[in-house]
Amino acid sequence: MNSKVQSLKAFLASAGRVAVVEVAGTKGSTPREKGAFMLVSPTAIFGTIGGGQLEYMAIDKARQMLGKEARIEVDEVCATLDVPLGPEIGQCCGGRVEVLIRLVDAALAGDLVAAAEAEEAHLPYVYIFGGGHVGQALASAIALLPVHGVVIETRAEALEGMPETIETRLTAMPEAMVRNAPAGAAFAILTHDHALDFLIVAEALKRGDTAYVGMISSKTKKATFRTWFLKSADGSQAEFARLVSPIGGDTVKDKRPQVIAALAAAEIMTALVNHNAALNADHQIPHGKVMAS
Repeated sequence: MNSKVQSLKAFLASAGRVAVVEVAGTKGSTPREKGAFMLVSPTAIFGTIGGGQLEYMAIDKARQMLGKEARIEVDEVCATLDVPLGPEIGQCCGGRVEVLIRLVDAALAGDLVAAAEAEEAHLPYVYIFGGGHVGQALASAIALLPVHGVVIETRAEALEGMPETIETRLTAMPEAMVRNAPAGAAFAILTHDHALDFLIVAEALKRGDTAYVGMISSKTKKATFRTWFLKSADGSQAEFARLVSPIGGDTVKDKRPQVIAALAAAEIMTALVNHNAALNADHQIPHGKVMAS
């Protein structure tokens, strides 16, 4: 599994001279939040501060500074851009962004890696049970999001070809993975076996600290699960009410795996954001926060 931290380390190791471009302040409507950053080398970039002319201006300034590094002056070690996002730069967000650009030395590189590790340690977990067509598509969608994605399967061949940023786990008892998951996790259940789906969903619903529990299903499957859950699994109606099924909703009548995955990924991300918003702010790690050098 290749993480964002590993990608960051690889970029810093191979890029040579690097500048960090950070959103230091915002007013009004802006493409990214304060603390968002990107890295710029003479030939490559890592990350984004929102794209558009703002980002192009920041990249140009960063590369000007990198070009002067051999004869650097004290006041050229860092620079600040204060950019109004209006028609004059072809970007009509309407807000204002202050961008801080710094040349990356060993100390700042260490700070960047430490901040990325701290952020990664606090990423919410998304567990995908089942590596079939929808599971593969959902894993690919989740791989693009700021989450720790895990695909659990009973079949080794179903775990082949997963995105490199997705963790995979092969187990004969996938329902046991639910019990060991951290608080605030999301569970998407879509295995090849309805009875196995029911066992996993029942375990997830009996936890009171999940952000999302979703099962791929038809109306008949959901009704069958409800009857079994209430009568045979000692489940309650309140617990059953927390089940999202079918995953991705039923507004879009399109059963192609990629469409279901896109809808489910948006649904899961919304649930995670809402769950995190309800937690104490003292326990949150700001995404993209660059530690001061």
